[in-house]
Amino acid sequence: MSAIKRYEKIMELLLVSGEVSVSDLAAELKVTGKTIRQDLERMEQKGLLLRTHGGAILAEEGYTGLLQEQRGKRMEEKRRTAACAAEYIEPGDIIALDSGSTTLEIAKRLDNVPLTVITNDLYIIGELIKKERIRLVVPGGVRNQNLLVNEDAGAFLRKLNVQKAFLSTTGIHPEFGLTIFTQMHVEQKRAMIETAQQVYCVADRSKFDTCALFTFAKLEEVGTVIVDSPPQEEVLSKYPDLRVVWPSHE
Repeated sequence: MSAIKRYEKIMELLLVSGEVSVSDLAAELKVTGKTIRQDLERMEQKGLLLRTHGGAILAEEGYTGLLQEQRGKRMEEKRRTAACAAEYIEPGDIIALDSGSTTLEIAKRLDNVPLTVITNDLYIIGELIKKERIRLVVPGGVRNQNLLVNEDAGAFLRKLNVQKAFLSTTGIHPEFGLTIFTQMHVEQKRAMIETAQQVYCVADRSKFDTCALFTFAKLEEVGTVIVDSPPQEEVLSKYPDLRVVWPSHE
């Protein structure tokens, strides 16, 4: 197993349990304790975790996005972001909704009007299937947590005429761009970016200056980042070419 695959598995276990031990990781990944300690040291240097005596914990409770964003955390911020994002959606639009709790909140705010929505998120599908005037387009595939995963989904998405794509992210970084923890989701996000006329990233402002394992987009590939409230000026100054918007009442 490559180091990247081990990092990904370690993050998966961390997001589930909040902490891991060297001995458990060594047994799970079938490597030596020395290898695990080296992995944890490198991951700590990247800001992904904090080493403890005999193991590690998450560096930041808000880190999400490996398999799905952790539901229930920072929900007020996510709702504000989603409300702002929904203002960019008009009847008749063809939109793509990435997986995530913020994009789910967008789906909840969509009126039952003629729209075409492309998504592989089962929670979003469950929300929109109740709105009969919205046409749902689902790439299909095998269920993986809350997602339908299909190796051909990227090719399918690239054939569609998507007007607006709304993407979730784990981190926004001036050097590494938009990042997530799981490589298997990169291809579908890339397909949404490449096919959409307008690309929006939806996130709470805590995602700035953080990064995960895999970059799925450069900053210049995103037209607008929609956040819950204004980031601090010293943070925004690091992103001079990035358009960042937030609810007007803020």
